[in-house]
Amino acid sequence: MTEKQAVILVVDDEMVVRRVLSEKVGLAGYRCEQASTADEALARIKSTAVQLAILDIKMPGKSGVELLSEIKAAYPDIAVIMATAVIDINTAIECLKQGAYDYITKPFNLDEVLLSVERALERRRLELENRDYQLHLEQKVGEQARKIRAAFLNAVTALVYALEAKDKYTSGHSQRVADISVAIAAELGFSRPKIEQIRLAGLIHDIGKIGVREAVLNKPGKVNDEEYRHILSHSSIGEHILTPIVEDEAILKAVRHHHERYDGTGYPDGLAGEQIPLAARILAVADTYDAIISGRPYRAAQSIQTACDEIEHNRASQFDSKVVDAFIRVRKSADLVDAGSSKI
Repeated sequence: MTEKQAVILVVDDEMVVRRVLSEKVGLAGYRCEQASTADEALARIKSTAVQLAILDIKMPGKSGVELLSEIKAAYPDIAVIMATAVIDINTAIECLKQGAYDYITKPFNLDEVLLSVERALERRRLELENRDYQLHLEQKVGEQARKIRAAFLNAVTALVYALEAKDKYTSGHSQRVADISVAIAAELGFSRPKIEQIRLAGLIHDIGKIGVREAVLNKPGKVNDEEYRHILSHSSIGEHILTPIVEDEAILKAVRHHHERYDGTGYPDGLAGEQIPLAARILAVADTYDAIISGRPYRAAQSIQTACDEIEHNRASQFDSKVVDAFIRVRKSADLVDAGSSKI
């Protein structure tokens, strides 16, 4: 709609005033509507797309000032010009504070009224354009930020896969942990967004091992105390790596705490019980299961039954019992496969 097609509502209890103003703005190319009371004006506004209203301040019943307040509260995009036969600077200031564009006095200079209308509509147009620009700019910036974060996250996931591909002992581990964790989360009744959080956390839970020396990770014998402490740092390193690119605090905490133990003797923070995020408690079971059935430099792969027995044995000490129960139910309904596949 162009400015000359704008709908202007004239609100005045005097019919002559309404007619004179309507004729003037109508000759200038605007469409004009009329109302004699505040209630009638609100009904017109509700049924018609009004861009500007000229309100008489002194009207029977609800005043123009009260009407101005209601219009600005419900229809903030309508420009308003106040009109009165009494010059009252305090009232004028109050109207401007409430959002009126201008304050004109009777008897009207119709050319000045028309100029005020044009200026009010121009300011309205500029304000709407600026708001639209800001809205679209924020959307574009937000979308670009999401794309950048997604690209980084994809890169991190690809890096995890690349690192695992170089090590026959851990190849496919993160994908399997993600799949097992998703199955447990679904069994526990997680929503789709929460399940997606679990999936992402599972895929990147070991990213911190980038910061662990390869000689320590692949050491065939028993690690010493210093090497053991070095390995323990991978969960906090993972959180540190992911913090700049992952906004979801739940994913970050799942990565950081997936080696906590239910009895409080885990790492890195020694959290216990319900202090440990549920996502991390799920990852702990899935991670342990896959680690046991996978070969390691220091031992051969163990059987699925051995893995399940170990998890059962450590319920309530290392693992959350309700997570263990969900894991067992998943095992009974559809066997978790061995380390050669990522399906459940």
